[in-house]
Amino acid sequence: MNTDEKIYIAGHRGLVGSAIVKVLQEAGFNNLCTRTHKELDLTNQNAVAEFFETEKPDHVFLAAAKVGGILANNEYPAEFIHQNLQIQSNVIHQAWRANVKRLLFLGSSCIYPKLCPQPIKEEYLLTGELEPTNRPYALAKIAGIEMCWSYNRQYGTQYLAAMPTNLYGPGDNYDLEKSHVLPALIRKMHEAKNNNSTEVVIWGTGKPKREFLYNEDMAKACVYLMNLDDEKYQTYLGVGKANEQNAPVINIGTGEDQTIAELAQLVADVVGYSGKLVYDETKPDGTMRKLLDVSRIKSLGWKPSVDLKTGIDNAYKAWLMA
Repeated sequence: MNTDEKIYIAGHRGLVGSAIVKVLQEAGFNNLCTRTHKELDLTNQNAVAEFFETEKPDHVFLAAAKVGGILANNEYPAEFIHQNLQIQSNVIHQAWRANVKRLLFLGSSCIYPKLCPQPIKEEYLLTGELEPTNRPYALAKIAGIEMCWSYNRQYGTQYLAAMPTNLYGPGDNYDLEKSHVLPALIRKMHEAKNNNSTEVVIWGTGKPKREFLYNEDMAKACVYLMNLDDEKYQTYLGVGKANEQNAPVINIGTGEDQTIAELAQLVADVVGYSGKLVYDETKPDGTMRKLLDVSRIKSLGWKPSVDLKTGIDNAYKAWLMA
């Protein structure tokens, strides 16, 4: 990407999109294109078509999506599959019509089978059953990957899909009914500390292991991928005899995980909560382990820079100031 080329960041107010905007600006990219949901409803096919016809971006970061934790996925499965299918279908198709040079589609590690071998390699996609608690969202993201792959094969586009592990950081969602586990823990610990509560109740057994990546590290990885030279970038598009069996997917994570119980204690330490942590084993755990194999992106020269404790501290301070 050249610094003067027009770059559209779909979902620029979200956890990843906002970080991508920040990383691009700091790197000297001066022609960024953004739209709020009020300005452009990405589920509206005609509106998205008109936007691409008018703006004609050179590159697209597709970070817009309806997201949420276990509770939200259980409560609103129809919205998760419907809205995400609409968003990605509209943006990917119109990007092709507008001759966008490169597009990076952001997915999720939940695309992989529930009982996947660990760590999870990109080629494990579609090799087993999905985790039921977020299947609608996962299926939408899998459809997005297949759409990128199909357009690459049929039209010669250069669309790549980045699959992040669990993300957190400044700009996260701290609504207890809709948030993911880490921001939910931060809010619970903070409120318990302020209310002098003797205990905090945490969903599940605390035994599942999860990997977490700071959102600005994710953003840097996305920009890094989009800036790869043609030879490296095109290797991962799922086209050509040597690569046509491989989906255009690259995992992004830290390569390290910890139990939810370990995570909860770390959050308590950062927030300054010293009460008891109680686990409600009647609530679902979700997948017991989801550790990504990140050897592919590391072989390309990228690695994360923010450790978990520092990232949690940054996220907590940002939330307090919001």
